[in-house]
Amino acid sequence: MFSRAFRVRSNTAIKGSDRRKLRADVAAAFPNLSAEQLAEFIPNKEELNVIKIYCHKGEAVTVYMNNKNPVLFEIEKALYPTVYTLWVYPDLLPAFSTWPPVLQKLAGGADLMLPGVVVPPSGFPQVERGTLCAVTLLGNRAPVAVGVATMSTAEMLAAGMKGKGFAVLHTYMDHLWEYGDKSNPPTLAPLVTDSVDKESAEDEEMGGKEPVISLSTDPLQQMNVGDLSLQEQDSCAILMGKEELDENRAAETAEDASTEGLQEPEDSRTPQEQMDALFNQCFFHALKCKVKKSDLPLLTSTFLRSHMFSCCPAGQQLDIKKSSYKKFSKFLQYMQHQKILQVKELNKGVESIVEVDWKHPEIKAFAVPEGFSSASAAHDSKSEDREQVYHAPEIIPLYGVSTKMIPLFQESGHKKGSSLSSSEVRNIIINYVKANELVDETNKNLVKVNAILCDCLLDKSEQDEISHLKWDDLLSRCLERLQPLHQVTFFGQEPIVRKGNIEPIDINIAQRSSNKKVTIIKNLELYGLDPQCVANILQQKVQASATITPISGTKDRVQVQIQGNQIHHLAKMLLEEYQLPRKYIRGLEKAPKLGRKK
Repeated sequence: MFSRAFRVRSNTAIKGSDRRKLRADVAAAFPNLSAEQLAEFIPNKEELNVIKIYCHKGEAVTVYMNNKNPVLFEIEKALYPTVYTLWVYPDLLPAFSTWPPVLQKLAGGADLMLPGVVVPPSGFPQVERGTLCAVTLLGNRAPVAVGVATMSTAEMLAAGMKGKGFAVLHTYMDHLWEYGDKSNPPTLAPLVTDSVDKESAEDEEMGGKEPVISLSTDPLQQMNVGDLSLQEQDSCAILMGKEELDENRAAETAEDASTEGLQEPEDSRTPQEQMDALFNQCFFHALKCKVKKSDLPLLTSTFLRSHMFSCCPAGQQLDIKKSSYKKFSKFLQYMQHQKILQVKELNKGVESIVEVDWKHPEIKAFAVPEGFSSASAAHDSKSEDREQVYHAPEIIPLYGVSTKMIPLFQESGHKKGSSLSSSEVRNIIINYVKANELVDETNKNLVKVNAILCDCLLDKSEQDEISHLKWDDLLSRCLERLQPLHQVTFFGQEPIVRKGNIEPIDINIAQRSSNKKVTIIKNLELYGLDPQCVANILQQKVQASATITPISGTKDRVQVQIQGNQIHHLAKMLLEEYQLPRKYIRGLEKAPKLGRKK
């Protein structure tokens, strides 16, 4: 989340009442903190600052600072500790270890995959899916990353330690860490029992190979940011060897399990784990087969009721209360952390799914369960073919030779109605002046006006007074007296030349009965946009009614009318999605001013 630079929106000192509320929130989020630790964590007198930031993907995050170090960050009312906090309280979260070379990948924005997680002899801490966890490096108990578990401990082991294990939110060496004093992790020795067990286990598993032993002893004293790249090849080779060992062990375990019965892992799952698995199945089934891109934004309640419920297998029933999430919003929040979808509060108190990553590996890899229509499984591959991608047209201003300008252009072989670009007009004028030796001998910035230039470029009142023109004045007068044209080239089509300058897309706000406002959009057809399609997309985006009405005084021209001032949504669509130049859109300045969110 903080792998790239973020933008600071505000930085204020926390008030006394907010400090007490924060302390209560921290106590609720981290109940294993003692009263003394809590008072030290959120002190009464020391200055605490609240910083509002926007991450590179647009996420709004609140950061709490203590002694110039970020100690907490808050996303959607959920609190997360930073590495600075975890270095003081290393046992605040359940911890999982990884190899030192993996840290560089995590700091670059990667999630932690299970093959990179070291399995300790004493076993993993028992966590559920969605549990907040710390990540440490082998040989040092000081956490270097904070992430959310994507599987429960039982699911990790059942998967043979393959797949994504943790969605990483924050790491040592990322931009949030850089916002503090940039101190390095302390060296915290592992627990004595774990250390002894680890050494004996490594001797048994790796045959006492020196590279592994040297890597596992105090890696932070051996490695800094510069050393990481130098050691990467050797360390990655060790990591690959460890992954192969883990895969071989998992394969042996799978073979042993097959002799005892393949149904045992499923039967051993708790009812809560079974409900989590059912929610996952219905979620990916609904995204792959039920939801279309044109359906977005989609109310979260509609998604659950109309899409996920219909994907539930016969004889089973979705019940969020029986899952580990307890609330559907928590389930969607977890999926948002996985970057599968994005949920926003478009209306107060009502959340909608506004974006889905259809190319996400988990959506692509999902297989429709038996008993459902196979035709629906082809939705993902066919939906992209059905959608027509809009390409903004190429628009070039041109100039047509008018009757009055024929004498000036006929020497270059052009006649009335010939269309020319501005550069072609410029070259023709320069060649005409040079061919007729009209450059003033004493001042080369001036051009002598002969009879043809006089008739073509000067008004009657000027013909007796002006004998010379500057080059810029000569060219501008020539362009003014030519007929304006424009050439439009739509994607995959031949260029079209039209008279006049192209009209911009016109956006207006009108008042209707009961003091209601509507947004009116005209001239979409000139840019190859289907007004009905634009109306449908806007209607779904803003959840407001949209209509198509004819424009009075024109033939075959219509306008889009949608309730409310929707210029912000319209601007995002036209400028960002359709890539239309801003100069061809008129009325964007009429957008409502956004109030500060409380």
